[in-house]
Amino acid sequence: MFRMFVGLVIGGTLLLGAAAVPTNLRAAVGGRKAAPNFSLDDSRGKVINLSDFRGKVVLLDFWATWCHGCKTEIPWFMEFHKKYESNGLAVIGVSMDDDGWKSVKPFLAEWKIPYAIVVGNQELGKLYSVENMPVTLLIDREGRIAATHAGVVEKVSFEKEINDLLQEK
Repeated sequence: MFRMFVGLVIGGTLLLGAAAVPTNLRAAVGGRKAAPNFSLDDSRGKVINLSDFRGKVVLLDFWATWCHGCKTEIPWFMEFHKKYESNGLAVIGVSMDDDGWKSVKPFLAEWKIPYAIVVGNQELGKLYSVENMPVTLLIDREGRIAATHAGVVEKVSFEKEINDLLQEK
């Protein structure tokens, strides 16, 4: 009985530990699924269609103004945007704030985010399985989801994955 209990505890711990590990780039390109398309207005009123970004690596970040982890990652994404935009990286932030632009506009005025920001909705959140934030996806040049991260991930890990995707042909 004791062995079974110890086995369950160890097994449960291993499962919990595995759940906390972010999804790495899917090695088999054929195993990548197409990212669902969306069409939303950005903070300047320009329509953003995800499908228009084919040929670029896209960092798609689901965030909210109240999310502490999001506030940790946004400066990294601003840096990645500046550093890798000329190499084919596009960053799109999708705010999931319930009151939409009412919270987002003042946040943008303060943070001066240089990449496209749109306000998402429940339907888009369901399409991308966003249950908590932050959720960040890396989408390859063919429009396929290469990695999904729920929660804050190390900056170095993100940058390595971005570089790997930028180097894919």
